[in-house]
Amino acid sequence: MGKEDLIRRTKQFALRVVKLVEALPNTIAGRRIGDQLLRAGTSVGANYRAACRGRSKAEFIAKIGTVEEEADESAYWMEIIMEAGLLSPARATPLHHEAEAIRKIMAKSRITASRSLAAARGGQSAIGNRQSAIRNENH
Repeated sequence: MGKEDLIRRTKQFALRVVKLVEALPNTIAGRRIGDQLLRAGTSVGANYRAACRGRSKAEFIAKIGTVEEEADESAYWMEIIMEAGLLSPARATPLHHEAEAIRKIMAKSRITASRSLAAARGGQSAIGNRQSAIRNENH
């Protein structure tokens, strides 16, 4: 799946989240949980687009990590919605599966990009573990 496909897919995910939130009951729980899901679910596509515009591989990796986190948080709020009985599982499960699929895609992309960055740095971690400046003279 290419970048343009993922841009479309994450945007469609956001639009589906909007519809799901609009179907929630107008209760305190429905509104609060809906606010959380709406924020996380729409953030997935926005952050993916930002990742695609990253100025460096490290920035791309950081943004993809955010996309992964927001997709996971979206899945969490959908689980709460279903388990609290705010919407039927039949209504929320397909979108929950999409959140999980997007999370997995982003995790793989982050891992691949991290390995690529590490290889470009001569095998060093993207975090940049550095050797201590103090060396044991006996070795």
